[in-house]
Parts: sequence; structure tokens; C-alpha cells
Amino acid sequence: MRTFDLVVIGAGPGGYEAALDAAGRYGMRTALVEQRELGGTCLNRGCIPTKTLLHAASVLDGLRHAGEYGVEADAVHLRSDVLQSRKNQVVEQLRGGIAMLLKQKKVQVFQGSGSILDAHTVAVQTGEEVTKLDTERILIATGSVPVRPPIPGITLPGVMSSDQLLDRSEQPFDHLTIIGGGVIGVEFASVYLSMGSRVTILEALPRLISNMDRELSQSLKMLLKKRGADIHTDARVLGLESGSDGRLVCRYLEKEQEQTLETDGVLVCVGRRPCTEGLFGEGFTVEMERGRIVTDADGCTSVPGVYAIGDVTGGIMLAHAATAAGRNAVASMNRVPGPCFAQAVPACIYTEPEIASVGLTLDEAKAQGMDAESRKILTTANGKSVLSGQERGMIKVVYDRESRKILGAQLMCARASDLVSEFTQAMVSGLTVDEMARTIRPHPTFSEAITDAVRL
Repeated sequence: MRTFDLVVIGAGPGGYEAALDAAGRYGMRTALVEQRELGGTCLNRGCIPTKTLLHAASVLDGLRHAGEYGVEADAVHLRSDVLQSRKNQVVEQLRGGIAMLLKQKKVQVFQGSGSILDAHTVAVQTGEEVTKLDTERILIATGSVPVRPPIPGITLPGVMSSDQLLDRSEQPFDHLTIIGGGVIGVEFASVYLSMGSRVTILEALPRLISNMDRELSQSLKMLLKKRGADIHTDARVLGLESGSDGRLVCRYLEKEQEQTLETDGVLVCVGRRPCTEGLFGEGFTVEMERGRIVTDADGCTSVPGVYAIGDVTGGIMLAHAATAAGRNAVASMNRVPGPCFAQAVPACIYTEPEIASVGLTLDEAKAQGMDAESRKILTTANGKSVLSGQERGMIKVVYDRESRKILGAQLMCARASDLVSEFTQAMVSGLTVDEMARTIRPHPTFSEAITDAVRL
């Protein structure tokens, strides 16, 4: 009999949730291997820390506009050291909750770097000590790491990844230049604009958040520029150099013309890549494609008994997508249907206002040969939006013309990250726009805008 039924490598939201399911739901003897902190990138260097900063930015904005509601808020200023302490407190509290849950479910945690020697053996290295775990199955959930593009000067002081910027306790840069206009870039832009910094975004592609609906991208660019951001798309960074007074000089190509700008700090966030370094021992591997691990719909790799989920497999690099994939993979190991519907994965951007989407855009639906229609409403007449002073927002719903089933939705409005779940549930349940419209939503709420969007 093997020591463990399952060894999970990686304790991010995909790995630790899979371990909890395996031990708690299916009674599997489970081990969890993690070389850093429990919770992975999402909890320690991603979702939770960034949203803590974004919440602080929202509080700052609220105080600055408090006078519009008759509230006097004088001498408002940011204490970066206190904010950093608050961020760390939130992370530690949630990390402690994960540790408690793992202990309750009797998941054995091994602190160290995991390496797969064969389909039934994982070596865990902690310092000089190596522990070998014998197991029936292995689940790889090692996540991803930031891409470091080959830009000259990228190692200069003041040039940071998102991990490094999150750990910075000094006052915000007077001028922050962000290389990359994807989700991470626009979220940090939103934070630093609220904190009073000048922000420049340099994006190599023709538009921001290029993987989302074009209209959302255009609206976001407009709102960020309204708040003071200097945005350059189709801009390729050529190099970074040391400037005067400890500043940095960034050279970039825009419209075939070389441009330069001086800045106090540079954030490089041009994407992430699967983390597989040191994962496989000598003589063992699974099928790979451009750095990612190849799996089937159940998370099975090319080696029987070895599974992989989340960022390490490429595709949708979102914490909740990894969690769902992990739960489905563990269910597959136990020969039961996966509990999560993986065809409807919402994506959210926590700018001001928030952006969220699920399913197909109208262009994507038509490209797949579907007879689709869409309806867009503005949230300017929504009572909750007006009374709380929200920016102009919108909700678009995409549906099949004949069946009227929901195919997707795109939102840019207050609480979009919460509202999108209604559309996700509709897709999972196969609801039509008419069935969504039957729901009575309370007044005044942001969710009333959903009723307006689906009442055709």
C-alpha cells in the first residue's frame, strides 16, 4: 500500500483546494508540497494584496469626494507603512485560515521544493534534506511566474515586478511607468492614480486589456486618461537607462519614432509563464507544449496517474479557474463527475469602475458561426449608481437569437465583479434572457441594471 493516495505540488488556490477536497470529500490520504507560503501567488503576491491596495485607493477617492455629500474630511494623506502593514495582516489572517483547514482535513503539509522522480514518487527538498513521498497519484499545481522580457536595463534599481512593487513600503512614486497594459498593469495604474502619482502606460499591442471586449478596452482607456494617465499603445520599449537624480530613462518606439521619458519607477508586467523549473527529476517528464503542461479535460497528463491544473497548463490564468480545475481533477481520480462547469469562467478587473466578463462577446459568437444578438444598457439611470456618484457604466448581454439563451456578458460598472456571477449562473443553468428577466431584484441596488439589460 502506498503512503499517500495523492500528493499535490503547489499550495495555491488550485492546489490547496484540491487537497482539501481529496482529503475531506473523498477520504484520500493527501500530502501537499509547497516551497513558499500557503496560498500561492494569489494570496501572497497577487489577488489579495493588490485588492487590498485597490480598496485603500477607493477609500482615498471616497474621502477626496466626501465634500459632495456634506462630509468634511480635511488633511487626507496616505501612510504607506500603515497600508503595507494592513496588507500583510490580511494575507497572514487568510494564510492562517488555510493552515487550519488543512490541519482539520488531515492534509499533511511538506515545506520544500517538490520534484517528480516517477509517476509514484515525489522528492521534497528542504535545505539539504530530501524526503521521498510514495503516492498513487500526483497533482501538479505549481502556478506561474512573471515574465521578464529581454529589455536592456531591466535589472536596474527601481525597475520592479508586481511582486516587488507590492512589498514596497515607501511613499508612492511621483511618476510610475508601467510596461504592459493588461490586467495587472491597469489595476496598478488605478491604484497609483488614486494615490496621487503620475502614471504612464506603455502597451505593445493596439489596445489595453486586449483579451477583453473592444468597447470595454476603449472605455477603460478613456476613463484612465480622464484621471490623468498617459497611455501609449502600439509602443515597444527599447531599453531602460539610469537618468539624473536617481531617476530612470525609458526609451520606446511609437509610430516608428523613438521616444524617451524620465520616470521615478518602472513596473514590468507583460504576462506570466508556467512554473515548471525543477519540477521533473532526471529521466522523467510529461508532454509539454511551449512551456506549459498538456492535459485533457480532466487534468490528466500524458503519464497515467499524473495530473496538472491551473496556470502551469496555460490557458486561463485565474485563481478561481485553477480551483475549479483542481476540484474536477480530484473528482475524476475518484471516477465521479466534476462538480464545476468549466465552460463559464468569469474574469474581473478591479479598476474604478470594475470590469467583468464571462462567456462570449458578440464578435466571438459570430466568429463561431452563431446567430447571436447583444443588448447594451448604460447604468447612468441606475438609482444606486447615481446616489453613490459612480462613473458612467454599462452592461452588455450576448444571447442566441433563436433559443435566447445567454452566451456571455460584459460589464463595466460598480460591483461588476459581483454582478457577473448572475450571468455565470445563467450560463451554467442554460437560462434565457427572458428567464433572467423574471427575477425581482431589490431597489435600490446595482443589480437592478441586470434587469434592464435582459428585459428585451
